[in-house]
Amino acid sequence: MQAARDLVDAVRTGLATRADPVKAPEMRAYMKSDMDFLGVQKPARRELTREIFRAHPLPDRESFTEAVLTLWRDAKYREERYVALDLTGDRAYARWLDSESLGLYDELIVTGAWWDYVDEIAVRRIGPILRAEPEVLKPRLRDWAADADRWRRRTAVICQIGSKDATDTSLLSKTIELNVADKDFFLRKGIGWALREYAKTDPGWVRQFVTAHPGLSGLSQREALKHL
Repeated sequence: MQAARDLVDAVRTGLATRADPVKAPEMRAYMKSDMDFLGVQKPARRELTREIFRAHPLPDRESFTEAVLTLWRDAKYREERYVALDLTGDRAYARWLDSESLGLYDELIVTGAWWDYVDEIAVRRIGPILRAEPEVLKPRLRDWAADADRWRRRTAVICQIGSKDATDTSLLSKTIELNVADKDFFLRKGIGWALREYAKTDPGWVRQFVTAHPGLSGLSQREALKHL
């Protein structure tokens, strides 16, 4: 679709003009990334995307999905994938932040397979969809919490961060309990993060949960109780 192709071309051109060969290797090393960086830092990227997204509106879900997946799948530089995520979070396309896009986000989670991608998707994309369509998302997230892919599991655990009083504690408990014994650092850290954030809303529930689950790793417990 032409609208999607025009946006993708503008993104690639814009990123190339803002490349910083000094910053690029530093950014790659920090992220421990297999993919190269151009060296475009977040403020410059945000400025670029504001310009491009307004200049190249996408008329329908199909062109939106094509633009996101083209930037993601064909990326030579990590910033292209960051822009793909920026596009999914743009207010102009909030109407497509729904369960129909779950397959799209699942692909980004599994193929992204690193915290900088996954945390953004989990908290700012999957979380809002869960709150809007719990009957659709809860079964999927319970499945993800037991999936072989650790990033689906991390997503299931942390996606309610920021939900505050709207947190489904039954779902939170289930996703954590399915992963208590896992030794993966990102899962243990994610469990602690999810509990620590919910403790800002209901500290008593978090204290009780930690006490009732002595199998939680030391890392998860420390993070959960950090501010209590």
